[in-house]
Amino acid sequence: MSDAADTPPDRLAVNPNSPFYDEKALERGVGVRFKGVEKTNVEEYCVSEGWVRLSAGKTLDRAGNPMTVKLKGPVEPYFRDSPAEG
Repeated sequence: MSDAADTPPDRLAVNPNSPFYDEKALERGVGVRFKGVEKTNVEEYCVSEGWVRLSAGKTLDRAGNPMTVKLKGPVEPYFRDSPAEG
């Protein structure tokens, strides 16, 4: 059974201006599977609401942030590292 420390947050964003930004989780490395496929361009996700926000190429909005596309479906975040407990 997984420990609370081994479970990524329900919602996470990579933008430091977002209220869902979590530096410790991002430093540890969070991977995301969306509809069973590994995604590497996730800007934000929410497991309980079932969506991911993916960056759309190199296009930026007027504030200089990546343009994103919101897709709905099953989201499975996981930590890329294994906990180093001895």
